[in-house]
Amino acid sequence: MRALISVSDKTGIVELAQALHGLGVALISTGGTARLLADKGLPVTEVAELTGFPEMLDGRVKTLHPKVHGGLLARRDLPEHMAALKAHGIDTIDLLIVNLYPFEATVAKAGCTLEDAIENIDIGGPAMVRSAAKNWKDVAVLTDATQYPAVLDELKTHGKLGDKTRFALSVAAFNRISNYDAAISDYLSSIEFEEGASVPRRSEYPAQSNGRFVKLQDLRYGENPHQSAAFYRDLYPAPGSLVTAKQLQGKELSYNNIADADAAWECVKSFDAPACVIVKHANPCGVAVGKDALEAYSKAFQTDPTSAFGGIIALNRVLDGAGAQAISKQFVEVLMAPGYTPEALEVFKAKANVRVLEIALPPGGPTAWDKGLNLSDVKRVGSGLLIQSADNHVLQRADLKVVTRLQPTAQQIDDLLFAWKVAKFVKSNAIVFCKDGMTMGVGAGQMSRLDSARIASIKAGHAKLSLQGTAVASDAFFPFRDGLDVVVDAGASCVIQPGGSMRDQEVIDAADERGVVMVYSGVRHFRH
Repeated sequence: MRALISVSDKTGIVELAQALHGLGVALISTGGTARLLADKGLPVTEVAELTGFPEMLDGRVKTLHPKVHGGLLARRDLPEHMAALKAHGIDTIDLLIVNLYPFEATVAKAGCTLEDAIENIDIGGPAMVRSAAKNWKDVAVLTDATQYPAVLDELKTHGKLGDKTRFALSVAAFNRISNYDAAISDYLSSIEFEEGASVPRRSEYPAQSNGRFVKLQDLRYGENPHQSAAFYRDLYPAPGSLVTAKQLQGKELSYNNIADADAAWECVKSFDAPACVIVKHANPCGVAVGKDALEAYSKAFQTDPTSAFGGIIALNRVLDGAGAQAISKQFVEVLMAPGYTPEALEVFKAKANVRVLEIALPPGGPTAWDKGLNLSDVKRVGSGLLIQSADNHVLQRADLKVVTRLQPTAQQIDDLLFAWKVAKFVKSNAIVFCKDGMTMGVGAGQMSRLDSARIASIKAGHAKLSLQGTAVASDAFFPFRDGLDVVVDAGASCVIQPGGSMRDQEVIDAADERGVVMVYSGVRHFRH
């Protein structure tokens, strides 16, 4: 057996080569890797010696040679292939270990020049990987150091690799090449070329978008039982996102579970204080902060106990036994938290169907976790995509513009900021009543903002919550004063909205007439 080794990342390569040598595998390698192995006392043949042709063009050409690709591509079951190898003095290569120039890491660096990016586009590596992966029945190809241990174990146990292993390695290799080429395409497609510029100016949206996703699981069905579905994650997921969750117990997640869980987790992780979010059909039906997870949950549940039945619950603090006991009294589909005490997990053992997920909070807190990440929001439309930057705007106190004669109190500002944060996660048109760190009524997804306002107040009535002195957030401007009148009639004492309507002054005058505070955020939070 002969192995060709050509790696940019040399993690674990010496140990792998030593083990292969111990199994009687002959080693071939390219310049830098060959020198490393030779320095470790391993017998290794340089590719230049194999091909009889030196590396040239600063290493751009070294493995692009028939003695390499012939050895990789020849089918052992075809006599004419083997005869051609013999006629040209070419030996077979049975194992290829290659990882590619670090293109993705290079272009991710600040100040990366176009020249640096181009020089980190691997040519010979992907060519060899494709040759070996195509000929998987005879050649095994390793493209990642994580594959080394299992391959060595199988070689030590059986003396060879089985068809299943070689095929899996081939699929992984083609996936790696696909991801690598897509990264190059994304980068080059994003460049707004300027003559003489060493560090290129890049568009946020490349001319070609190459999505790269890894399947996590097949789902029993999609949004409805007659639809098929699967769950995928980004190739490089953002830390603290739902796809990084570990399921500790419960039934398999469904399509709708995942969609609702994502809505709940994205909302709850936006809070600094201990918070709980309860979601039903992608909308928060209860959001609250408290001194701990138990208090936050208890307050969130009060908003809409009816809708909370069969909902998704997300917490941004470790759940203890007392909190678990309270939550276990209701029917919950999915529970998410950054951690659980042993007592909490014991409580849910009695409810085996509850899906309990553990998700690490993103580093740096809710206002910093996305720094440096190229986050985007993607929506599928017929034969196309809508791609936009993520709605990560965080409203600060200094951003608020008071437009009424009446000025807000410190408590009202706290309530307004809380309501505004929740409204961002409610489907448009959104109207949210809040007070003392909890939602009091949520109106979501109506075609008319007026109807959302009415529904929010009706919801509060069903939950027997008083809306007197509440703060109201509207995710977009009030086009007429009627929406403002509805929330004030319900008991609101202060309102936050973006502003920007042709009738802004009419609505401000109405607020002054009704004796309520109105502040502008200057930002809209549509969520469709």
